[in-house]
Amino acid sequence: MMNPSHNFCGRTRRDFLHTAAGGFASVALTGLLSQDGFFGNAQAASLANPLMPKDPRLPGKAKSVIFLFMYGGPSHMDTFDYKPKLYPLDGKTIDVKTFGRGGKKNQGRVVGPKWHFKQYGQSGKWVSSLFPNLASCVDDIAFIHSMTADSPIHGSAMLMMNSGSLISGKPSLGSWVNYGLGSPNENLPGYVVMLDRTGGPISGAKNWTSGYMPASYAGTVFRSQGDPILNLKHANGMSSGEQRTLLDCLNQMNQGHLKSRYDNTDLAARISSYELAYKMQAKAPEAIAIDDEPDHVKRLYGMESKQTEEFGRKCLLARRLVERGVRFIQVYSGGAHNDANWDAHGDLEHNHNLHAGETDLPIAGLLKDLKQRGLLDETLVVWGGEFGRQPTAEYAQGTGRDHNAYGFTMWMAGGGIKGGVSVGETDELGSKAVSDRFHVKNLHATVLTQLGLDPDNLSFFYGGLDQKLVGVEGAEPIHKVIA
Repeated sequence: MMNPSHNFCGRTRRDFLHTAAGGFASVALTGLLSQDGFFGNAQAASLANPLMPKDPRLPGKAKSVIFLFMYGGPSHMDTFDYKPKLYPLDGKTIDVKTFGRGGKKNQGRVVGPKWHFKQYGQSGKWVSSLFPNLASCVDDIAFIHSMTADSPIHGSAMLMMNSGSLISGKPSLGSWVNYGLGSPNENLPGYVVMLDRTGGPISGAKNWTSGYMPASYAGTVFRSQGDPILNLKHANGMSSGEQRTLLDCLNQMNQGHLKSRYDNTDLAARISSYELAYKMQAKAPEAIAIDDEPDHVKRLYGMESKQTEEFGRKCLLARRLVERGVRFIQVYSGGAHNDANWDAHGDLEHNHNLHAGETDLPIAGLLKDLKQRGLLDETLVVWGGEFGRQPTAEYAQGTGRDHNAYGFTMWMAGGGIKGGVSVGETDELGSKAVSDRFHVKNLHATVLTQLGLDPDNLSFFYGGLDQKLVGVEGAEPIHKVIA
């Protein structure tokens, strides 16, 4: 009997069988699967690939995800995780174990919360004065106060929050969503990323890559200023019909080039991108026509204020994309430089006043707008950063806090999530999660579950394994926040 580890041209036996069984047949299914998702026609796909895992679809409540990413790491004890015992400890040096950019420490000078907290809604949720508008939405939100991650360093923590792994090259959450479900709108990307006006986060496109999946599942970046998508207009002097003829000729030549390179997903994605771009020329201008929105809607998102206009524009565009079937939209607050993101190592008050001031009204407007349109029930909104902050100062002077992956807060709303609940808790200082500890993988499992995808069965064969977003060991969703 043949040794299962025997290599065929540098590939393992299982890799060879996987390619032989699914390779040429899957090319014939490309058009179908690109529209319906890899599991859009599970029976046909299983015939093409006998090693494919079972259909991962479950009854789901959400159809789309809007991930509001607060890049840099918001301070949980200054936003949504009320810690009254920190106030009288302000400035005092205490024994507390921390691990951040400054390494592991056993002692630190406490930085008391810089904003006052009040209770809001029927749930009586404590929210700081940083978020007066979002506070009016707490009965629609589930707060998770016991999130944990594996790294207190931006680069690896960003990769983990976006792809479930500290190592680059893995597919991002949005790629997994579109791989599992496909996009119901063939005229727009299924996965859109909107960056801060100051630039993208550390590691850049690694945060929205499709990794080892076909390149067509990667995120498409929309600009936050000016035209979100460049070069959508037809070339000067060329009609739509002439461009169609040109593209058909180009596609015929490209397909001939692809025949001998059937497993080159980058080439296949580049070919399909031309067709998507052509379709977007007809449909995308209407989708991104934010200026056509009524004035009262623009005010809801804060677009009449210089402070909130930029983030409000992105949130409003996210709502319009959800209405048109885009599966996954990630909106970044915070850009490339420390002063331009939530990474408050020095002046905590200046930093958080700036970024909360830019995002509070637009996020509240997004939740209210989705709700009044009947879209919140089928749109899962996620808020958070790559980690939280420590209760102690990083430097001998100042109010800045170091990174904290031991315990931090994220929240979810809509898409079958319970409103007005808080789960898990950190200790009385906010230094670490102490009850109902949840890992980033649990958050990812919750997102997939609410979309109707079984996180333990959604897999992609690569490197000899059925790879999963939640890891081969799997992860449970956060059941306490699911309605």
